[in-house]
Amino acid sequence: MLAKLLTYSIFGIDARPVEVEVDISPASMPKTILVGLAEAAVKESTHRIERALVNSGYTRPVDRIVINLSPADFPKEASSFDLPIALGVLAASGQLETSLFSEYSAVGELALDGVVRKVRGALSMALQARANGKKGLIVPVENSREAAVVDGIDVIPVGSLAEAVGFYTGVLPIDPVPFSWDDAVEEHGTYPFDYSDVKGQEMAKRAVTVAAAGRHHLLMIGSPGTGKTLLAQRLGTILPPLSAEESLETTRIYSAVGRLEEGESLLLQRPFRSPHHTISQAGLVGGGSIPTPGEISLAHHGILFLDELPEFNRNTLEVMRQPLEESRVTISRAVGSVTFPASLMLVSAMNPCPCGYRGDPKRQCHCSPMQIERYLSKISGPLLDRIDIHIEVPPVPFRELSARTEGTRSETMREQVIVAREAQRERFGKDGSLVNGTMAPQQIRKYCKLSKEAESLLKAAMEEMGLSARAHDKILRVSRTIADLDQAEFIDVPHLTEAINYRTLDRSSWTQ
Repeated sequence: MLAKLLTYSIFGIDARPVEVEVDISPASMPKTILVGLAEAAVKESTHRIERALVNSGYTRPVDRIVINLSPADFPKEASSFDLPIALGVLAASGQLETSLFSEYSAVGELALDGVVRKVRGALSMALQARANGKKGLIVPVENSREAAVVDGIDVIPVGSLAEAVGFYTGVLPIDPVPFSWDDAVEEHGTYPFDYSDVKGQEMAKRAVTVAAAGRHHLLMIGSPGTGKTLLAQRLGTILPPLSAEESLETTRIYSAVGRLEEGESLLLQRPFRSPHHTISQAGLVGGGSIPTPGEISLAHHGILFLDELPEFNRNTLEVMRQPLEESRVTISRAVGSVTFPASLMLVSAMNPCPCGYRGDPKRQCHCSPMQIERYLSKISGPLLDRIDIHIEVPPVPFRELSARTEGTRSETMREQVIVAREAQRERFGKDGSLVNGTMAPQQIRKYCKLSKEAESLLKAAMEEMGLSARAHDKILRVSRTIADLDQAEFIDVPHLTEAINYRTLDRSSWTQ
């Protein structure tokens, strides 16, 4: 007897449909054969399924069982096939009669006692089930909230194999899991910190506001303890709230790698990723025999913070250059190519020298010019060219640390950012994802027009600082953002002057 039902397998962050075919035929000796390019975790599932069937009160067929996972040339490596295979075995052996296999797909890992355990990528699976025209998707209870985010499909939560069988036979009606965007925002959409926590550093806060307004990459340079990490951690509080589409895109990535917090249905805060400087290339950009996303994709629509930037392996940093330009990363393997999104703000921090106290008014730096040059040379010029804003973060005086008055609040900074983002939305029209920080050269020429005085100033800065063509474009992009913050139509000398001042590492006086 033959039974068929549809399930899904994760490849990258996308779900691919897999048809489970189970055929049971008489044989002198019981035997289970699993075919379809199954990896170790899937091959081992036959033992879990056998005990789950018996321990749930069903009979393990004593015949020849052939299980085929189609398409046969696509590798299957997850444990999410347990539940659909078990259901197929029950249907093929006559213990389950249903007409719902064509309407409802199923995913889930089985414990030996028949309990259904959570899987990775339930959100992508629900999206693919809807694309396949399915009425619903059977998922583990722990995955039900994230899958229920998808409109137009019923997400049925089951806690055990017996519950799944009861639903398919109609004996146990199970209501679909509801989803409320407002409830999710109220529960997970607020930040526990604010820029008012950062004493002093008003100039640095201004630079952070400019960076957030145009989604410009940012590098902060300062002695230990000046507040660089605090400034970076609070960036999400001034960025515009995640739209429904952005939230869904980011949640898919976290769902595919199993990084969603328990009870969390959607990511409603901007991701903030801060990997250690010992991270590998694969950990940063993604990799593996079957590609999985790295930190730059986990920071999609959020912030990737690289603290102690010169301590990172130089080759590891260099692999970020192309993803920063293209907002995506493509990984090719023998099994196929996968493209992960990587639209992010790169925020990095570094000390001004190996000891960290160059320029500190209270501590003396003992680093030689050769040591400083060697330290700064760990960051390549091409990577620095891709960072729009370089700022110095000086030590905070005691009078500012002890002051009772609050500094600028996140709410005030966010209002400025939203005004600037609205101007960019009107400027770029249909492409709502485009911001000043990602303008192409032709758009720079169109939207970043300078007055004669400003053009003379930029020419002098280019000659004096020896800027590259990419740095020239970065200055114009940042100038456009500063003008948007002032609600100015054209870029004037003050806007350009501020943007030039944000190129700290391009000034020869700093590097000498």
